[in-house]
Amino acid sequence: MARPFWSGRLQISLVSFGIKIFPATEAKSEIRFHQIHRKSGERVHHRNVTGSDGEPIEKDEIVKGYEYSKGKYVALEPDELEKVRIPSKQTLEIAQFVAMQELDPAMLERPYFILPEDDAQAEAFAVVRKALQQTGKVGLGKIAFGGREHLMAVAVPSDESLAGLMGYTMRYGAELRDAMQYFGEIKKVSVDAEQLSLAKELIQRKTAKFNPSRFKDEYEVALRALIDAKLKHKPLPKEERPASTRAVNLMDALRRSVTEKKPPAKARRSESKSHGIALVKSAKRASRSRKSA
Repeated sequence: MARPFWSGRLQISLVSFGIKIFPATEAKSEIRFHQIHRKSGERVHHRNVTGSDGEPIEKDEIVKGYEYSKGKYVALEPDELEKVRIPSKQTLEIAQFVAMQELDPAMLERPYFILPEDDAQAEAFAVVRKALQQTGKVGLGKIAFGGREHLMAVAVPSDESLAGLMGYTMRYGAELRDAMQYFGEIKKVSVDAEQLSLAKELIQRKTAKFNPSRFKDEYEVALRALIDAKLKHKPLPKEERPASTRAVNLMDALRRSVTEKKPPAKARRSESKSHGIALVKSAKRASRSRKSA
């Protein structure tokens, strides 16, 4: 197991025990791009320079600086930043508990795995985990890492058979834009009862148990095909065009959607780029249309 991303104590009132935290995500993309010069094919390098003489600067000569007025900075040395001590650097103190449904998904940032620091902490960890599980609550507290203090939600994993806890860093309320500035411009319309019923039936037909492995990064697959073609001097892959579409009214689209059989996987992936509601023609129908034209 890798070294913990953060280690310290989880505290709830007078209850305190050691924990360690690991990132729950990792970058899986194998494709990495560099900037190169189109004519020579050589890699473009970026250097640290000042605006005065343009001479390269060594890494150990660079410190962080806060611009307190235009073009004027106060320099902060690494050891000075390290001496900034706040309780959340070593302790994740739970300030309150809420129901998970109360948390707006827009406030959640990154997931983390939370484990007991060692076997001696396992009992207290298990008691708190079980209490969160049975009450259906999420703990909220603050934790400091990466040069800032984060709000973190502590919860039981969605798979309750897993013995650990999940941590989710959260955005502060002030970081979220006012949704009404955007949604307030949406025109209010009345919803037709029959259309609503058909839409609900369509959702029901397409409802299935979530399987993360079903969703792949198709863009990376396409990039790999492009790179392989260029390396082997083969014709470049052709762009997949969406299937032929024709505009129909909303009611017709809903009715046909809930009565049609499942289309081939390729057709399901294709999305209409035309304006308004559109139906995807089958390959056979599209072929007939081209012949009649």
